[in-house]
Amino acid sequence: MKPNNTQRKAVKADNSTRRIIGIDPGLASTGWGVLDCTCGKIRYVDHGHIETTADKPRAQRLLFIQQAIRSILNDYKPGEAAVETLYFGKNISSAIPVAESRGVISAALAEKGLVLRELTPNAIKKGVVGILKADKKQIQEMVKIILGLDDIPRPDHAADALGAAICAALIPDKKLG
Repeated sequence: MKPNNTQRKAVKADNSTRRIIGIDPGLASTGWGVLDCTCGKIRYVDHGHIETTADKPRAQRLLFIQQAIRSILNDYKPGEAAVETLYFGKNISSAIPVAESRGVISAALAEKGLVLRELTPNAIKKGVVGILKADKKQIQEMVKIILGLDDIPRPDHAADALGAAICAALIPDKKLG
């Protein structure tokens, strides 16, 4: 199990800045991305993912995800969170581990008292790309463009997490809470 794919560099946001963490939950891979929003301008901070392996018991994997999220929250000190909601496709049984992952992530966010926005995959696609039928590559490319990144954020779970954070940043802070 690996905590993420980047060397985290904690950067504290000032008082006029909204620090937002976006999270794309999953049992095997949970993506995360941190942005700052000041006066409607969005600035990239960092992103990564939390990986767990199927050879470990599920409870151990969930605990690892929760501990990793707590660590990321302690490093970046966001004031808001945006989490992608569950998508129930044809295989509902595959949604159960994702729901469990969302549960431990939600608990870690609640411990910090964060404002939580829950966004559907379609809302993120519409908010970032402008169309509901956007695919992963389109989301990655638009996240790269919006954030002024040199490369497409990888893995795609991290790009989805950044997309969720971008969507949350577009919601005026007067509507929080």
